[in-house]
Amino acid sequence: MSGTITHTHGADATPHTHGEMTAPSGKPTRVDALLGKETDEEWAGRLDNAVVDVLSLDQWEAQKSRLRRTTIGGRELAVSLDRGIQLQDGDILLWDEPANTVVVARINLKDVLEIDLSALVDVTPEKMIQTCLELGHAVGNQHWPAVVKGMKVYVPLTVDKAVMGSVMRTHDFEGIEYTFIPGAEVIPYIAPHEARRLFGAAAREGEGHTHDPLV
Repeated sequence: MSGTITHTHGADATPHTHGEMTAPSGKPTRVDALLGKETDEEWAGRLDNAVVDVLSLDQWEAQKSRLRRTTIGGRELAVSLDRGIQLQDGDILLWDEPANTVVVARINLKDVLEIDLSALVDVTPEKMIQTCLELGHAVGNQHWPAVVKGMKVYVPLTVDKAVMGSVMRTHDFEGIEYTFIPGAEVIPYIAPHEARRLFGAAAREGEGHTHDPLV
């Protein structure tokens, strides 16, 4: 199998094509460790002059430390990373120097609902407790998983944004602001088990459960 590999670098939305690549045959190539990230200085120049193949994973697969998948270019990989290491967008999985080929992980993360509780520090303790309990009840009533980091609550998109926004507007929590942010912005601040809760749940969209937004 051969083909032209087209990809993008980081936030650059312009596709780059790096020539023809013939997929190797035989046993899968084992990946035991990550070699770096595509944004690392040592890899930036190398990527510009190499054939860049992509291992495209969904949100659920990215949480696994062991998986066997085929790249866009047809290269079969057997990924076996140490426990606790989580694949992230832009990770370098393989450098095949004779073939001048780099394999990069591309993780498709959905947006996340970010609920900001910062304004609650200016209200009375009684009001803070009341609001947090009401928020917890609303989120729990929808069966939405959540991760709390400091004064922020992150909720995966297990249903459509419009539905989640409707729930938040219906309850109209005083002193609470919310927005939807790219999942990639959350990853640096959360632990692997928290990422699984956020993105694993989102990848199972449709298997969950939601209620009509009622007061």
